[in-house]
Amino acid sequence: MSTPEFIVNLRKHIGHQQLFLPACTMIVLRPVPPGSSIWEVPKVLLARRADNGNSAPISGICEPGEEVAQTAVREVKEEVGLDAKVEALLGVGQVGPVTFENGDECLFMDTAMRLSVAEDAEPVLGDEENTDVEWFSVAHLPDTVNRQHRLLIADAVAQMKHPAGFRPRMGYRKRNA
Repeated sequence: MSTPEFIVNLRKHIGHQQLFLPACTMIVLRPVPPGSSIWEVPKVLLARRADNGNSAPISGICEPGEEVAQTAVREVKEEVGLDAKVEALLGVGQVGPVTFENGDECLFMDTAMRLSVAEDAEPVLGDEENTDVEWFSVAHLPDTVNRQHRLLIADAVAQMKHPAGFRPRMGYRKRNA
């Protein structure tokens, strides 16, 4: 499902005016298997978006009354067919404003989370939002992964390796030293 029904109904009343929406970004990591080379790094699940061709983590809009963790699990299942578990909060921040091809404008308050899936889980395309989905080494991301998503992927790896020392990000910008 591309556009939630509640947004379609709102658009009937407000047209293309900017909407402020809760959303989430799911960084699904596959850890390094035990016994691997010391040079091995985690893999991240990325989908190639149908609207712009960029590779990106799974993301989605929260439905009315839905907790953000529920949205995360639901969106991963809908978009790539995987049963996921929320492991950690990575941060919150603004995304946008975004103007879509049809003229609709949105500004998102995004919650980023690290999720896990079964060790042998393989994704499949579940809807029309993406044209491809696959695992990538975090050391060799596609060029089309944007700066914000690279930041969140790095945060997910840091949180997975050092959970006690990790602080969730407040805003999607570089941390101050």
